[in-house]
Amino acid sequence: MKSLGKISTLSLCLLSAPLLAPSNLWAETPASNNPAPQPVMSFAPTVDKVGPSVVTVYMSKTVKGMDPSQMFGGNPFLRQFLGNGAPRQQRQKEQGLGSGIIVSADGYILTNNHVVDGADEINVQLGDDSKSYKARLIGTDRSTDLALIKIEAKGLTPIQFTDSDKVKVGDVVLAVGAPLGLAHTVTMGIVSALGRNGLQADGGASTYQDFIQTDAAINPGNSGGPLVDANGRLIGINSMIQSLSGGNEGVGFAIPANLASLVMSQLKDHGKVTRGYIGIGLQPIDDGLASYLKLSSQNGALVNEVQPGTPGDKAGLQRGDVIVKLNGSEVKDASRLQLAVGEMAPGTKVTLSILRDGQPKEISLTLGQKPDKDVADNDSTSAMDHSNALDGITVDDITPETRDRFNIPAEVKGAIITDIDENSAGADAGLQVGDVIVEIDRQPVKNADQAIKLSDSVKKGEKALLRVITHGVSRYVAVSDKSE
Repeated sequence: MKSLGKISTLSLCLLSAPLLAPSNLWAETPASNNPAPQPVMSFAPTVDKVGPSVVTVYMSKTVKGMDPSQMFGGNPFLRQFLGNGAPRQQRQKEQGLGSGIIVSADGYILTNNHVVDGADEINVQLGDDSKSYKARLIGTDRSTDLALIKIEAKGLTPIQFTDSDKVKVGDVVLAVGAPLGLAHTVTMGIVSALGRNGLQADGGASTYQDFIQTDAAINPGNSGGPLVDANGRLIGINSMIQSLSGGNEGVGFAIPANLASLVMSQLKDHGKVTRGYIGIGLQPIDDGLASYLKLSSQNGALVNEVQPGTPGDKAGLQRGDVIVKLNGSEVKDASRLQLAVGEMAPGTKVTLSILRDGQPKEISLTLGQKPDKDVADNDSTSAMDHSNALDGITVDDITPETRDRFNIPAEVKGAIITDIDENSAGADAGLQVGDVIVEIDRQPVKNADQAIKLSDSVKKGEKALLRVITHGVSRYVAVSDKSE
């Protein structure tokens, strides 16, 4: 996918729904001046309603700083004044700011994952209270860029949710948040599009995307704030913008309230999110594929991979199948099918209507549980208090594409690193994207699921010994727990 501009993760806060009743929008002027009613376009009552539910979220985390000996491009003349000893790893505190939404009277707050990701400490400032509250991380969901935190407080004002499926393009919306650190700033716009997906953001995009697009002004600091309708009801959580400059250019995106509600419930009850899983790779259908496959439209999702042993494999799905319906409902594209399946609970029985070589066919299966591809689980209630040496490493199974791209020999089995936090212990030890983990503490790793299970045995404060294959070459890497 190509983008005309850079997309930055930011905080948002908007309002969208029917305008206030006409009786609230008109006021009589004195008869001596003008007997005709004059319009009074004010959303002050709505802002007063929403304001107490919006908070400012502050976070701090320790990050890796620059080695002084590498300053000025490593110039040897300048470096002599800095010393020529071993590289010195510098650590420094990084501050971050975003917004959040109170969702319960006893202190649960919904925000973006990227607002609190990697935080050592989270603090919350209420709109009507100068006191700062220390927040506890309940759980995060990177796939939707959502996080649930909690402060010890009572009698708070939770925001009112509404059915985001009923939002329409053209609805008036308000965004409330702390753009550029200016708490409780309100901007107005309309819903400019629905169902946006396939967007990329700084630091990685959320996997499950069904964004509400708005032209209300969104800037850094709005992330995690509400998008509300004219009645002050939550329709979305602002998550990112598309911008050439890094600031507001009138294209912002919010996570729909219905999706946020589903994720929030699981985070509150379980500390993490479990999703339905078929075990197939999907891709959208363009005009060329539609023509080649003799399809009447570009609707549907093309199966391009079937993982062995998964529900899809056991049910008989094949590469080249086109999924056109899920439980009788039309499948518009691959992204919406992925979203729909992900919203279902593992164990749910579903029926897929497919086209195979142009012929219709129905396949029934029971959804499995989507594997958590993070080696160290950051979606647990103890994520801020517990970690191990493998925290921040993300893995997946080796595919023919990744095997070719990273020159992985055909006989090599393991889990390929697809993402790694640059501030993690693994990155410090020299691990990188494309490395294949074949052993953890001398135990063989055959796939991503096994790597995740073996990582659970690595205790906090202990080192982990990994054997990895890098471009066909085997090496051992000792990773130390940074929390030591």
